[in-house]
Amino acid sequence: MAKHGKHYTDATRRFDRDALHSSAEALGLVKTLASAKFDETVEVAIRLGVDPRKADQMVRGTVALPSGTGKDVRVAVFAAGEAATEARAAGADFVGADDLAAEVEGGMLDFDVAIATPDLMPQVGKLGRVLGPRGLMPNPKTGTVTTDVAKAVSDFKGGKVEYRTDRYGNVHVPLGKASFSGEALGANLHAVLEEIERVKPASAKGRYFKRITVASTMGPGVKIDPNRMYATAEDAATA
Repeated sequence: MAKHGKHYTDATRRFDRDALHSSAEALGLVKTLASAKFDETVEVAIRLGVDPRKADQMVRGTVALPSGTGKDVRVAVFAAGEAATEARAAGADFVGADDLAAEVEGGMLDFDVAIATPDLMPQVGKLGRVLGPRGLMPNPKTGTVTTDVAKAVSDFKGGKVEYRTDRYGNVHVPLGKASFSGEALGANLHAVLEEIERVKPASAKGRYFKRITVASTMGPGVKIDPNRMYATAEDAATA
């Protein structure tokens, strides 16, 4: 069992951990509970009523966060020729073909997103045991296997993030930094929730949003009432 630090323990005493909040209330609490010396990342964890062992219930894709992530996203692009030139012009951090593949094979993993042109997927596919466990394998479903590498680089640099269910049916998505305004975090949260709702598998039965929790890197989780998950700060003020 992991031991929590003094700041975490103090934070848990400052609110009712079992209470359900509107999204605006929960994000406001998370901001006040973020007490680390660095700008903590705020993340949402969503427990979905799906069976991820069934292929037709795997929830996966990308979502653009309107307020951005607050993070400098490092992008590697597997491309050659004109596509490689376009990737560099778009601001990719690492660009290459066989040479980049060899670097990654050798342990170079200083990037957050990997993008590949379809023609280079045979080489990239061989890196599956390195990229796969870290969630970095390019995939057409997330827009990371594409001929338009410039757009993909711009999208991910600008706040596009990937999401996918883990084996327990949970989805974890970063929402930005604790220094973001409540409105900025709320806009990102709503974008994530709307996207997850949009891709609900037709075969998923029963309650879809089973549990929603937001937390900062070092802070405790604050629960959101699924019935009030789209509540804004304005709603809270007029309630």
